[in-house]
Amino acid sequence: MLPIVLLSVLGIALLFLGFQKSRTLLLPAALLSLLLALAANFYDWNKAYLYFNGMLRTDNLTMVFTAIMLGSAFLVVALSSRFAEDEEAQPAEYYAIMLFSLVGGIMMAGFENLIMLFVGVEILSVAMYVLTGSDKRNLRSNEAALKYFLMGCFATGILLFGMALIYGSTGSFTLAGIAGYAANPQAGLSLLMYVGLLMLLIGLLFKVSAAPFHFWTPDVYDGAPTIFTAFMSTVVKTAGFAALFKLLSVSFSQVYGFWWAILAGITALTLIAGNITAVYQNSFKRMMAYSSISHAGYLLIGLAALGTQTKQAIVFYSLAYSVATISAFAVLLLVAQQRSTQTLSGEGVVAESFDSFNGLARQNPLLGFAMAVSMLSLAGIPLTAGFWGKFYMFSTAAERGQIWLLVVAVLMSAVGIYYYFRVIIAMYFRDGAVEPIQVSPVYRYVLVIATVVTLGLGVMPGLLQNLF
Repeated sequence: MLPIVLLSVLGIALLFLGFQKSRTLLLPAALLSLLLALAANFYDWNKAYLYFNGMLRTDNLTMVFTAIMLGSAFLVVALSSRFAEDEEAQPAEYYAIMLFSLVGGIMMAGFENLIMLFVGVEILSVAMYVLTGSDKRNLRSNEAALKYFLMGCFATGILLFGMALIYGSTGSFTLAGIAGYAANPQAGLSLLMYVGLLMLLIGLLFKVSAAPFHFWTPDVYDGAPTIFTAFMSTVVKTAGFAALFKLLSVSFSQVYGFWWAILAGITALTLIAGNITAVYQNSFKRMMAYSSISHAGYLLIGLAALGTQTKQAIVFYSLAYSVATISAFAVLLLVAQQRSTQTLSGEGVVAESFDSFNGLARQNPLLGFAMAVSMLSLAGIPLTAGFWGKFYMFSTAAERGQIWLLVVAVLMSAVGIYYYFRVIIAMYFRDGAVEPIQVSPVYRYVLVIATVVTLGLGVMPGLLQNLF
């Protein structure tokens, strides 16, 4: 509850701070706001409270998901120093909207009532629509925002319709009330509840880019400003899976036999669509969009095989994926900014293509190493956090006996190694631009933090097991 209040108040304060002529205070103020919210998040550790007449709960799991979102947002905001140099940018508004979006994400992680879930989804979604189209001079950004908004509206309508059907069948919007109805099969479960559950899943699966509801993702991720793509691919995905886990584990675990096969099929389709399509991409940013789809598939494995280890697996995977993705986008930001006009043979090089990374590790060992660790983690290579994240997810499927889903996931992981290693090969084994890329201290700190967390969790994965 405290992070919600702080983020709301400090977001408004940032808007007023934007009236000042100097922009130098905005970035430190935004970072300080996120640190205060992160510190306040753990104030009620090992305690559970209900707020707003039982519509919102704070417990250890909610606080862990909130910490992942706030930590990810802190690293992303730290990479936004160029806002101060761009006269057309409105950093006060950007930072405030990001803080407000985090309020929606926290509501999605802690909701106890479907109405609160809807409010959280809308706060997060509307903020993302605005940030996606924030680069008004870029036609790709405008197109991405419009596409995201229109498709998001349809998904929201389906989500609301599902909530209405569930209320009509169970007579309750609360998770406990719905769970009580689902746990009483003798009364005869209504068809409306099953249809409502499917619509709820469609609405939430759209938010996390699961196939076949993923078609918006490549264009939106590619068109949005890269800094907001990094925010979207980490914070939004973490919030979406926190909501999905809570909904399925609390309210619909009693009807697991109905929805698990549907979710398992969506999981397999997501893994195949994300990984196979990523192989054919020539743009690193677009490849990361399909990578995000594939990682939604790995996270869905834990939900399809809902069991005792699912909670720990989703938390660990969310953290591992977030830090590796932020590190990759940090390097992309630097490369796109400083190599957009540099060429190797007189021909133009697209700033976000794989060729832009040619020879990067020789001129900038830190950038090369950070990107390599990030790609290795996303590929699930041992001694990185991504390896243990996939191991925990695969263990949940094995525990449920879903061997066919496990086989699909392992095969798609092998495909993922191919396109992740394209970046590593370009950095270490190809000739590129001679001039080294200038790395500011803030970028250096973010890359070091992300790399240390990725390698630390890869070597000592048990650090998070006893937190909740």
